[in-house]
Amino acid sequence: MQCHRVNEVIELLQPYWLKNAELSLVEVLTQIMKEAGYEGELEAVPDDLIIYHLKMLNSPDGEMIPGIKKDCEDDFKTALLKARGLA
Repeated sequence: MQCHRVNEVIELLQPYWLKNAELSLVEVLTQIMKEAGYEGELEAVPDDLIIYHLKMLNSPDGEMIPGIKKDCEDDFKTALLKARGLA
């Protein structure tokens, strides 16, 4: 992981862990994995899963992930023109 991603994980993880202070780090990560619906091994959990789950945790249901939202176009014609480099 790059330095800014490490800092982002720590910043996002701190409030979550403080709410669950009785848990160890591995238990906190396991809980995040379960909440996110990840069924793989702890060693294979992608850092993006942790980051986006913690970012979206307090968002309203149906809210779009920020990384996807910036590329989303409501109008198909605009999206097509943008994809072709014309808009």
